[in-house]
Parts: sequence; C-alpha cells; structure tokens
Amino acid sequence: MGWRDRFRRTPRVPSSTGPDEPTVRLARYDFARRRHQGRRRLLRHVALVVVVALVVGLGAWAVLFSSLLTARGAEVVGAGDLSPSRVESAADVPTGTPLARVDVGAIRTRVEAIPGVRSADVSRSWPHTVHIEVTPRTPVAVLERGDTLRALDADGVVFGSYAKRPRGLPLVEAAASADDEALVEAAGVVASLPEDVAARTATVEVGSVDEISLVLTSGRRVVWGSAEQSATKADVLAVVLPKLPKDVEEIDVSVPGRLTTR
Repeated sequence: MGWRDRFRRTPRVPSSTGPDEPTVRLARYDFARRRHQGRRRLLRHVALVVVVALVVGLGAWAVLFSSLLTARGAEVVGAGDLSPSRVESAADVPTGTPLARVDVGAIRTRVEAIPGVRSADVSRSWPHTVHIEVTPRTPVAVLERGDTLRALDADGVVFGSYAKRPRGLPLVEAAASADDEALVEAAGVVASLPEDVAARTATVEVGSVDEISLVLTSGRRVVWGSAEQSATKADVLAVVLPKLPKDVEEIDVSVPGRLTTR
C-alpha cells in the first residue's frame, strides 16, 4: 500500500459514545433542573408582588373608603376659658368621613376664626378622632366700648366680654377719633410693660397712634406718645418710678433719652 492509499483510508467511527454519554445526560439534567428552579423563583416573585399589591390595595381601601376608620368626633385641649363645645361646633368635623380624607387644614381655619383663639393645631388621632389643640388669646387689657367690656390681647385683637372689669388688667379708654391702628399700638404699649408696672397701671388713654398715656393707680400720668421704643420707655419708667418725689404728677417718656417730669 502506497503512501497515498494511507491518507485515503476511511477513518474509524466509534461504535458508541463511550464514557461521554453519562456526561451529556448529567449536563442535560442539570440544565433542566436549573431551568425549573428559575421558573419557581419567578413564580415566587410574581406571587409576592401580587400579595403586596393586594395588601396595599386593601389597606388603601380600608383607610380611604371603608367605614372602619371614619371620623367620629373631636378632642379639644387647651381651650382655656373657651368652651370646648364651641370649638367643636366651629370645627364642624365631618363625622362618617374616612379620617384620612378629613381636611384638617379647613378645620384649623374654622377654629382660628373664633376671636378668642390665637392659633390651633389640628391632627388625626387614629382610629376615629380629630385632635384639636388650641392656643387661646391672652388679654393684656380691658377695652370699654359703650356699655361693654371687651378683652384686648397683645396684638390688638378684641375678643370676649366681661360682666365686670377683672382685677389686674388696665382699662383702655379710647377716644372717638381713635381707630383700630391706635388700639393695636396701645395693646403693644401695655404688653411692653414690666409686670410690676402693668399691675400699677389703672387706665390707658388712647387719642391716636401718637397720643397714648398711662394713668397709674397712684394718680400719676405717664405721657407715652407712640408705641415706638416701648421697651426702652418701659425700662426707663421702671427705673425712675421708685425714685420720684411724691409731688410729681406727670412723667413724660415719649422721648426716653430726655425724660421730663412735672
């Protein structure tokens, strides 16, 4: 046989896969197992997403639309001299409405419209209550209007009424020409007074924003002028009062750097 015939001979074909066949079967099994595991993981993830969506949906329905968490009333704290029932009436909580859908901002606006309320904080108290915390106005003086005595706070807001003048609050006597701005200025003057001076102030006379005077319980008159530099004027008055001769009838602190007496 020549060398060319050797290269032309048909190659031998193995009669079987021999030792490679178990390896192929094992690879196919492993592939099928991993594919099955992947499908199971995907199904678990899909099931988890569906469960979470259902829980969130049911929770949103329960909070926003069901009767399980509806508003049933209000809890009022800090009302002071105000009647809690008056605050509740002004709040007008929409009972039967899901608590999450109650407009607490609108309730706060209605409560703060009460003249005696300085501010209100409104929140939801689960599961059924609207919590209303009231900060009432604090009177610094009493305003006489006609035959009625009204409270006046440090911002010049008039509120409430008194059957008789309460002790410890000066009486504001406003001239017919005094407008609301003058009352605001007068309230600021009273609020600036040290406690001991305020206690010794009987009346506050208001002619205009620039014509404010105090009349002390001793009968002395303090010309204050406008509300500008009220803190400085109050400090000067507190210092000089104990040192004044008894015959001094009038103290002018309208220019606190040039105090005069008469």
